Amino acid sequence: MPEEKLGILIPGIGGAVSTTFVAGVERVRRGLSVPVGSLTQLGSFTKNNEELPVSEALGLATLDSLAFGGWDIFPENLHEASLKAGVLKQSDIDKVKDFLEEITPMKAVFSKEWVKKLDGTHVKAQKGHRALIDALKEDIATFKEKNKVDRCIVIWCASTERFLAPSKVHSSLEEFEKGLDENSPDIPPSMLYAYAAITSGVPFVNGAPNLTTDTPAFNQLTEKYRVPIAGKDFKTGQTLMKTIIAPGLRARLLGLQGWYSTNILGNRDGLVLDDPGSFKTKEESKLSVLDSILDPDRHPELYGDFYHKVVINYYPPRGDNKEGWDCIDIFGWLGYPMQIKVNFLCRDSILAAPVVLDLALFIDLAHRKGMVGIQKWLSFYFKSPIHNKGELPEHNLFIQLNMLEEKMREMA
Repeated sequence: MPEEKLGILIPGIGGAVSTTFVAGVERVRRGLSVPVGSLTQLGSFTKNNEELPVSEALGLATLDSLAFGGWDIFPENLHEASLKAGVLKQSDIDKVKDFLEEITPMKAVFSKEWVKKLDGTHVKAQKGHRALIDALKEDIATFKEKNKVDRCIVIWCASTERFLAPSKVHSSLEEFEKGLDENSPDIPPSMLYAYAAITSGVPFVNGAPNLTTDTPAFNQLTEKYRVPIAGKDFKTGQTLMKTIIAPGLRARLLGLQGWYSTNILGNRDGLVLDDPGSFKTKEESKLSVLDSILDPDRHPELYGDFYHKVVINYYPPRGDNKEGWDCIDIFGWLGYPMQIKVNFLCRDSILAAPVVLDLALFIDLAHRKGMVGIQKWLSFYFKSPIHNKGELPEHNLFIQLNMLEEKMREMA
């Protein structure tokens, strides 16, 4: 019996993260590269004192079973888009040129009201929330039929939308659907994609910090359609380092006076975040990490009054090669001060690509296992993990890994 095919649909498929992901998967499939950073491809876990490879033990979809598609506000095929993104070397891209040229984006749902720094040319002509959702649902159905896929997932890799606080329209499914009918200005494009996916029976993952599925309305929607969701904001560069270093300070009970973080990057993400509204969304996500890990209420003498500042600067010459500086002022025995300085010259899309792969395979597994709603066990991959009402998000990378491994043992 031939293996079932899994479709991966990506809003923002022409961006740096998506093109790096898709080109990378195809290079791995052809034996040209190793999937470095992917827990599903290289990882293992223990059960009953036996070391088990993640992919085989869990019956994850294989790389050969994957088909790719998605939407973008620019029309270039993925070979052209990969070259424009400038993440991978042309020599690496060209070895999978034939494959990438075959993938062209569908027209996107886009509003400059939500991403002010971009001008989309490849956008849907339909007007109104309901018409746009219908168009997206038709895209999903057409992709499944054309590519003969058995299942699909949607993973948001598009730009960060401007900050949006939850309001009445997000408070229940009834209010949200009323908002759709009335074309509420508080429903951004990402929510239209999520609604289209979930009502098509397709899991949705949010890789950006936007307010999207982390609302009561979407909790009720996922229950109704029995679909899993996960998010939000892929944990890659500077925040990945924070969730590694901060648990060490907490474990040793070293105090914190302040943590200053600044970044320079020049890709499309950097341009989008140059807008104060989009930066506010990202800032909220990045600032949420330390309090959860350090627990200042339990140790106010160590963490009750630290200063936390995050800055992102758009600097075009740097491209996708982000540089993150951290100046961490700590104190130890008898209150004597010390400093930690981190200069992380990272490649955002190189770090994000294996995260996209793992999340796509895990959320598909969750769906096949009948899991519904927020998948907290996937917090390992996010800066700002979404969580159910009454729960607290977990940010400590090592606790997150334990949660993930426990769930894998349960499913194996």
